[in-house]
Formats: sequence, C-alpha cells, structure tokens
Amino acid sequence: MMENNSTSVAAAFEMLLEEIEAEIDFVNRAGARAFEERDYEKAKEAIERAEQLTDFRDKTNALRREWESLFTREEDEEDTEAQATRRNLGRLRRGQRTREEAYYRPILEALQALGGSAQVNEVLDHVLQTMQGTLRDVDFEPLTSDPDMPRWKNTAQWARNTMVRQGLLRNDSPRGVWQISAAGARFLRDGGG
Repeated sequence: MMENNSTSVAAAFEMLLEEIEAEIDFVNRAGARAFEERDYEKAKEAIERAEQLTDFRDKTNALRREWESLFTREEDEEDTEAQATRRNLGRLRRGQRTREEAYYRPILEALQALGGSAQVNEVLDHVLQTMQGTLRDVDFEPLTSDPDMPRWKNTAQWARNTMVRQGLLRNDSPRGVWQISAAGARFLRDGGG
C-alpha cells in the first residue's frame, strides 16, 4: 500500500496561504501610505502588485482544493515511523486555522440578521459569536505581519473578498460596509455551504 502525506501537505498549503495573505496585507498598507502621500505612481504599482498576489493566492487555493479532492476518504493508519516523521517537520503548527469557507454561512447569517447590510466590525462581532465553538486556538493568535489582527478576523475578511467574487456579497458596497446579495440570500435559503 502506498503511503501519502496529505495531512502535512494540507497544512503546508494553509501556511503558504497565510504567508501570501500577509504579503498582500503588506502591499495594501504600502499602497495606502502611497495614496495618502499622493504618490499615485507608487499607489498604482501597489494595486497592480496586490492584484498579482491575489491571483496567485486564488491559484494556490484552487490547488489546495484539488489536493484535498484527491484524499476524500480517510487515510489508512500509518506506521509509527511515518507518523513520527510528519510530526518532526518543526515549522508546522499543531492544528490549522479554520478554513475560509467555514465563514461563508456565518457572514451571510450576520448580514441577514443586521438587515442585509452592516459595518464590517458589526458583522465580525456577529461572526465571532456564531463561530465561538468552531474556531480553534490558532485562529485567535495574532498574524505575524500584524500583531493587532487575530487570524480569524483576517480569514473572515478574505472570505468576504471571495464571497464578493462568487456573487454572494455585493461588490458595490460603500467602503467599510458589507452587503448581502440576492445570490447570498438564496444561498442561505437553499441551505448552501
């Protein structure tokens, strides 16, 4: 029987995605500073770079999903030596962050409860309450790139971006406001996610 390393590879994808997100956050902050300083050329470069990184992140996320689809059944038990080898990778954290997709329904439910539209912090407060039993310890740890940003909040904001691209949230919301779309309301009604 062939042994595989699907769990460690999945963890590596999660770590890679986190690092890509941190890089995008850095570029976004640099772009915001450039915009505030009215250095529009630098701001434009930052926007282009952030778009490239976001595309790369999406491709990486698609690869992660493809990888996971290869291992839909539970893995067979491995011998002790193989398990020990995996545990000794050093940089892999014990446990992984909660996946972005787990935030879709709580975000949509929060928006529905708040009348379809709300400020980001209001939505995130609802999401945190809804997901208290789901979130893991690692989700409450701060990002390396931003010690004031817990990982769960960053992941929820990335989930929002993906949901906008998927049409579940409106893409024309005012800055700092999230709005459910007709497709998002159908998603909830039809039991999506």
